[in-house]
Amino acid sequence: MSQPPTPPRTGNNYQKTQDRNAQHTMSPTPSDRQKPEAAPKSHSALIIAFVLAVLACGICFYFYNSSKNSKEEEAYEFAMNSDDPTVLQTYLDTNPDAPEAHRDSVEARLESLKQTDIDWTNAVVSGSRTALEDYLTKHPNSEHKADALHKIDSLDWIDATNGNSEQSYSTYLSEHANGEYVDQANNALKALKAKTVQPEEKTMVSAVFRHFFQAINAKNEDGLTATVAPLMSNFLGKTDATRADVAVFLSKIYKDDISNMNWHINNDYKISKKEVGDEEYQYNATFSAVQKVDKVDGSSVNTRFNIKATIGPDGLISSMSMTKILE
Repeated sequence: MSQPPTPPRTGNNYQKTQDRNAQHTMSPTPSDRQKPEAAPKSHSALIIAFVLAVLACGICFYFYNSSKNSKEEEAYEFAMNSDDPTVLQTYLDTNPDAPEAHRDSVEARLESLKQTDIDWTNAVVSGSRTALEDYLTKHPNSEHKADALHKIDSLDWIDATNGNSEQSYSTYLSEHANGEYVDQANNALKALKAKTVQPEEKTMVSAVFRHFFQAINAKNEDGLTATVAPLMSNFLGKTDATRADVAVFLSKIYKDDISNMNWHINNDYKISKKEVGDEEYQYNATFSAVQKVDKVDGSSVNTRFNIKATIGPDGLISSMSMTKILE
């Protein structure tokens, strides 16, 4: 079957066909019509993303810098509160960008600690109490304060033991009421007092003998017997002598040819003591005395005696012997 013939292209039809083709060619597709609107949206998204990125970086930098400053501040305070030079040097090494004021303060403290250590070494090497005291005066809050006080305490204790006297031990106790050697000092002081006659004890001993011989001079029997113990271990060669034996001595010493008698004690006491109870002491004394006897015929005789006697804790004479000194 044959195709119908193509109608001829008339002028009008042909022109319309060309116009439609041209319109079809020049008309944008749907996708082509959207492209001019997409460009502005893409630019806005990039700008927003950039702003957000910058903001995020700023926030991160802020927190990083804030954290860094906080750590530096903590390290600074820790260093300034430390007495260890290593801690301060570590701060300087690890914080080179720290505020200048912080670094200056740490460097100044570091130099101060170094000087303190030098002064401490010099004081210890000197071994001098004065040097240690000077160190404490110069560095009252030093970490070596306890060591310095300990060394001073030890030096003063050595001085006390070298002196080995009541004064040296008393001085130590007065200067170191809470010292390490207080107990030893008190024990040593007590032992010395048990052997050393104190001035008040010497006064007591001499007073007893003075009263004894004054009673003889006055022929005062009661006054004489009041100075002796009820029972004496020895009295002028008689053992277990009583006060009655002392009264007999007084009556015998005044013979009929004697008009007056006067005993004079020389101040040449030698007194020792020993502890016979808890802080109770017995005193042994030796001394000399002169007996002046005036006789009824007008003559007089002077006789010197060495006397040894003991006084008990009760302050009474418990023994006595007298030996004539031959001229």
